[in-house]
Amino acid sequence: MQWRLILDGALPGALNMARDMAILEAVAAGLSPPTVRLYGWAPPCLTLGKHQGLEVVDLDFCRARGIEVARRPTGGRALLHHLELTYSLVAPLGRPPIPSRLQDAYRLICSALVDACRSLGVDAELTGGEVNLRLPEPTSPAPCFESPAEGEVVVRGRKLIGSAMRAHAGSVLQHGAILLNWDGRLQAGALGLTDDTALRPRITTLAAELGREVELATIETAVADAVAGRLGVGLAAAPLSPAESSAETGLRPRFAIDHGIDPA
Repeated sequence: MQWRLILDGALPGALNMARDMAILEAVAAGLSPPTVRLYGWAPPCLTLGKHQGLEVVDLDFCRARGIEVARRPTGGRALLHHLELTYSLVAPLGRPPIPSRLQDAYRLICSALVDACRSLGVDAELTGGEVNLRLPEPTSPAPCFESPAEGEVVVRGRKLIGSAMRAHAGSVLQHGAILLNWDGRLQAGALGLTDDTALRPRITTLAAELGREVELATIETAVADAVAGRLGVGLAAAPLSPAESSAETGLRPRFAIDHGIDPA
């Protein structure tokens, strides 16, 4: 089975979210093949879960430092996307290799991410328990990386990859942040926290685990190979379709909140 691989580089936040949603709609309609997409963020972007309010964001801090604020099409809690590689996977539910049950699909995809981490030399694992995909309270100020949920990728109990999922018309989008490094000042400040004391002990990064930086292309290859191996699919690089490009243009305003420029 052949899937599509898109390597997008770093893009603005609202565009990233609109592109993921455009791919989900196209795959659900049978117009595009199942897709793995790997991308970054420029400028840094704080995303909110689908139902999360702006009260968790320090907009003045974000504007002063050029941090975009956008909404995700998935649930979950606030997360600053900065020193990371983000993955997204879109495929029909209940059509092999993706199980029909959301919790099983989530765990399968996260298992592929564990494979990728281990291939890089990181002793990652999944947290135990039944995957719970219910959303937190919309007003919760807790950031995504405050604590790992069931079925997430951790190293010695510290979260390395945070993921979220959404089903749509018989297909599923799962995307998430693979932490390459950490900027505690930005992570805390964007959420109105004085520092990252409450966050840092709960997370880890690839750089921290390996004691060195890893080239982005190496990590992208590890993720793509692991997804292909775990799911038993082929991945071939291919661009966004014209229909998807058109759709993302219309979808982008839905996810844009603040462009991150201080009006002063």
